[in-house]
Amino acid sequence: MREISTRRLGRALAGAGVLVHVLTLGGTASFAGGPKVGTPTLTGFAALPAATFVAGSEPSGSLVTGNTNGYSTPFADQPIQGFSGIADNGDGTFDVLSDNGYGNIANSADFLLRIHRLAPVFATGTVDVLGGINLTDPGHHVPWELTRPDRVLTGADFDVESIVKAADGTYWIGDEFGPYLLHFDRAGRLLAAPVPLDGVVAPETAARTGVPATLGGSKGFEGLAASPDARRLYAMLEGSVAGDPAGHLRINEFDPRTGAYTGKRYTYRLDAANLAIGDAIAIDRHRFLVIERDGGQGAGAVIKRLYVADKRDRNRDGLLDKTLLVDLMDIANPKRLGGFGSTFTFPFQTIENVVILDDRTVAVLNDNNFPFSTGRAAGVAEDNEWITIRLPASLDPDRRILK
Repeated sequence: MREISTRRLGRALAGAGVLVHVLTLGGTASFAGGPKVGTPTLTGFAALPAATFVAGSEPSGSLVTGNTNGYSTPFADQPIQGFSGIADNGDGTFDVLSDNGYGNIANSADFLLRIHRLAPVFATGTVDVLGGINLTDPGHHVPWELTRPDRVLTGADFDVESIVKAADGTYWIGDEFGPYLLHFDRAGRLLAAPVPLDGVVAPETAARTGVPATLGGSKGFEGLAASPDARRLYAMLEGSVAGDPAGHLRINEFDPRTGAYTGKRYTYRLDAANLAIGDAIAIDRHRFLVIERDGGQGAGAVIKRLYVADKRDRNRDGLLDKTLLVDLMDIANPKRLGGFGSTFTFPFQTIENVVILDDRTVAVLNDNNFPFSTGRAAGVAEDNEWITIRLPASLDPDRRILK
């Protein structure tokens, strides 16, 4: 088991400028040498309540309409929600990315894009909020007009859905409104102009530029994986590009040193054209771990899965080879963690975060779409749930991707 000292954690967070308090680390993320299991098994459960807000932040939600499941808008502060990407800091804390806010460009202009620093404490089933950074563009790298004159980025500017933390502490983030790749420094400041993908235009960019859209709404970069040697990024679209077969998703290779795409591309095929991916991360230089899901929640949730996707394409069909790893609707729960029964389900509309903790353990988080999604109970806004799953066989990940 990886031991984490409070002194090391305090230094790490203070250096990032986000220390709120020093937490007790008993039960925080550490899984090496865990139990052997015969089927994917729940080994950790923690939840951040739906109505969790950034203390002392700006009001938000003034443009939200529809059923808010009992919560009055606008909110006095910024909600900590919409988790769409995760990066392991290796010290028991994780940088977790919020998306555009309330679901679309029209209602999210007062939602500030943010990376939160969080720590799950599985011994108590809770998640500590340790701080975070807002995403900004003080260098005026975005060439078009932003929502705010102070260059703080909002959910009306970008829909950030995937994240990679580089060795130098900077962040590469995938957006859906372009779709664009965005590079931020460790303080959340944009370092360069948004990088578009040739021939791929989301409706939001089409509306701004007049260039015809070639991609459906909210179908941009949902997954972003870094090669173990950090020399390449792999940006995965959530939807099919016009002219491609339905259900075929492009994965484009990107060179972060040059800031340009290499021209190399792979194809992932969904099990059905009406499904979507929620995240994609690297296992090694050949394989990805991909969340594939339907749009159902609660009783309507059926397909919520983790696949291993291999770009070596051994059957030569031009597609990544897929192997089912975990059915997220059928996880063994012998210890009845979280107060659930012996079979645990993850019945959320959007499941958008996966991270490899060790050879046999992965963590998965939902995007709770606060205040809209109601995966656990009708009419009740869902929490941000954080689960760990023990696998019956090793993933054999490249050691460089483990913190």
